[in-house]
Amino acid sequence: MTLEQKVRMVENLFGQLEKESAQFQKASGLGCVSGCGKCCNYPHIEASPLEFLPWAFHLFLAGEAETTLDTLNGNPNPNCFLFKPLSALDQGHCGSYAYRGLICRLFGFGATRDKYGSLRLATCKIIREGQAEQYKTVSEAITKGLYVPVFTEYYMQLNQIDYQLGTKMIPVNKALKMALEEVLQYYTYRPLPDAGIQCV
Repeated sequence: MTLEQKVRMVENLFGQLEKESAQFQKASGLGCVSGCGKCCNYPHIEASPLEFLPWAFHLFLAGEAETTLDTLNGNPNPNCFLFKPLSALDQGHCGSYAYRGLICRLFGFGATRDKYGSLRLATCKIIREGQAEQYKTVSEAITKGLYVPVFTEYYMQLNQIDYQLGTKMIPVNKALKMALEEVLQYYTYRPLPDAGIQCV
């Protein structure tokens, strides 16, 4: 499988999740607080390199992969490199929202399974406390069958695209670096992709 095919498959998976997340958000009525970046402004986020392959490929096509890798290598901040803070109050936004990773797409609108196999909405304290009644209603609806995207199911689908890059869960900035290195190494001895290729 070519690198471009992997990128397309990851993008297709993201497209599927986008539709499911939108349906869940509409059904649940839950939503992020505008301008809040608290979940991104956290030093212990882990991700796989594969979920950032579309981001790295996009930068490669734009001729920015090497300079971005250099900047990342010199960046001592453990918080996500893509997070653009607006203030010291956890406000900000993703600097590359269209190419954000799977973890970013699932958190807040996805569920994990507890030790009993029951689904639990994985969301932040701000939503749990600020939208407490709605959160409680939605949590109960999930136990009764309300559909919610599930972390493990999406990561299993991601792993089927590239097991090695999909199962390696590492600090987010290391995942970003590995995605860039993967793209740069891939094209070291291969023809460059068609300049007309567009990533979603």
